[in-house]
Amino acid sequence: MQVSSLSRLAAFAAALLATQPAAAQRGASCHGGQSFEQFLAGLKQQAAAAGVSQAAIAEASPYLVYDQGIVNRDRGQRVFGQVFTVFAGRMAAAYRVQQGQARIKAHAAAFAQAEKQYGVPPEVIAAFWGLESDFGANMGNLPTLRSLVSLAYDCRRAKMFENETIAALKIIDRGDLAPADMIGSWAGELGQTQFLPTHYFNYAVDYDGDGHRNLLRSPADVIGSTANYIATGLKWRRGEPWLQEVRAPQNLQWDQADLTIQHPRAKWAAWSVTYPDGRALPNDNLPASLLLPMGRTGPAFLAYPNFAAYTEWNNSLIYSTTAGYLATRIAGAPPMRHPVAPVAQLPFNELRELQQLLVRAGYSVGKIDGVMGQQSRSAVKAMQIKFGLPADSWPTAELLARMRAPSR
Repeated sequence: MQVSSLSRLAAFAAALLATQPAAAQRGASCHGGQSFEQFLAGLKQQAAAAGVSQAAIAEASPYLVYDQGIVNRDRGQRVFGQVFTVFAGRMAAAYRVQQGQARIKAHAAAFAQAEKQYGVPPEVIAAFWGLESDFGANMGNLPTLRSLVSLAYDCRRAKMFENETIAALKIIDRGDLAPADMIGSWAGELGQTQFLPTHYFNYAVDYDGDGHRNLLRSPADVIGSTANYIATGLKWRRGEPWLQEVRAPQNLQWDQADLTIQHPRAKWAAWSVTYPDGRALPNDNLPASLLLPMGRTGPAFLAYPNFAAYTEWNNSLIYSTTAGYLATRIAGAPPMRHPVAPVAQLPFNELRELQQLLVRAGYSVGKIDGVMGQQSRSAVKAMQIKFGLPADSWPTAELLARMRAPSR
């Protein structure tokens, strides 16, 4: 799920890239010049050394073929540059809130068991379930083993996908799925909450008691396994909130609005941060960060320690915030307040230019790709402080103009 939870959004662009000429030797440079067949033979040896039976390897072998189109999709993916309110308005729409609530009622026993055993609220599970596959309606239609082994042969993330391929073989060996059942996204994710094979193998549980862990067709297994992954793998804190919309005053110290900075709720309350309707926050010591996905003029949220599970699930800030927000909506929270005036967003080419200028100024932004991830936002904040601008980490035309100006 960390690889490409947003891959469905890029399907059109990926389809175009997939038409490019095949280049089956593209990944050979990081494998000592091996052909794909030589590489695959070595990978099968690694799988056997990791405990996968020869029977499982033989069963999977017809599906372990190279597909250049998969590699093209991986190299071409890009998170769409939408502002949070637009993205969340579509992905956390009312119908998805209603479907999440309906699923919680329809599978009440499994949700109750999962919350008791793992401490993860039903709304949190349902939100991921809805975002990742629309509750099983859109799990992808590509052979998983073909995707995994193609990405393993490519050089971009070779070792990661070698491990994922071996994990998929272990799932077959354990008897959970047959190779023909392994149909999913182009990035090799499986099931209704889009688990990578390593997560499937390590965290999937048999919640319907049929002796198999089937995350493609068993809602109970999906619910229990997702709860197990969130609680065990992502370190969910039982009984604590994850995200809560708030209203921040215009005179706030904006440099304090950062996921890397936590203050007790009592301090946020002392700084006049309130609930959206103006009610005071609890005067307690529960730590929280102020999250401004669109800067100081957009919606504001308190992000609690459990929000780290969302950014670990998918490190895209727009996705993780939307997932947390959808969970609050399924739990009964009202729709978020929209900005009084539209929040301006720099176009893609100017975001890339800003990243280049930030690098030139000595800051690390990660990839210069026009996507404002956490590193880019931190660099923006540092430059805002330097120029005496409100340090809310949101890239603006004013900041870009200041950075374009020759230093004096």
